[in-house]
Amino acid sequence: MQSPLILIAETRQDLRSMTRDHLEQSGFRVLPAMTAKDIFNALSTTPVRAVVLDSALRGADGLDLCRDVRERSHVPIILVGADSSEVDRVVGLELGADDYMAKPYSARELAARLRAVLRRGGERSSGLRRHSQALFDGWVVDFARREVTDPTGQPIALTAAEFALLSIFLDHSQAVIARARLMELAGVRDGGSSDRSVDVLVSRLRRKLGAGGRPAPIVTVRGVGYMFSAAVDRR
Repeated sequence: MQSPLILIAETRQDLRSMTRDHLEQSGFRVLPAMTAKDIFNALSTTPVRAVVLDSALRGADGLDLCRDVRERSHVPIILVGADSSEVDRVVGLELGADDYMAKPYSARELAARLRAVLRRGGERSSGLRRHSQALFDGWVVDFARREVTDPTGQPIALTAAEFALLSIFLDHSQAVIARARLMELAGVRDGGSSDRSVDVLVSRLRRKLGAGGRPAPIVTVRGVGYMFSAAVDRR
């Protein structure tokens, strides 16, 4: 099986080279990029499995670029930037990133984060994958195709992290999942009480499942976690 191809969009040549060397030693293939044009050319012509995107990439604001990549592709995105504040992390996640790392970061940790987003993107199967579909409130989730269809038959685009989160909720429907447990199942790093990564993911998924005017079946259990309130039929 061919190693996953990772697109590294990094402004600094020395960091790009160092990261490339370490990721290749860790079993990945690496494709470097220096501009937004490089990124979109690669995504349209090459089977890229994940993107590591510098928020200070030349030629475009990195956060806007993150949003543009997400609009064109479901590929997992790890956003890296010089600002480690909660605001930057939350904005990056809201714009479609699957994870956020502050500079300076270790290439070893980046490799671990990449494995995590690839797992969430479907590298490994879970118990739920024994069923090809899950149905709830008129929605259809097709695990083989990784497609989600709303009650009107329209497809809804989910990121890898959002699809993984929905899969967890479907696997634990009508049961309260503690926030810490949900973070563990989703592979979201807990950086302390101020880290809202899992809350942002839940918010993004809730917004998409409620886009048709119906309330999304994700209930916040204050002080505990979340519950997927809909009954799920698996086929």
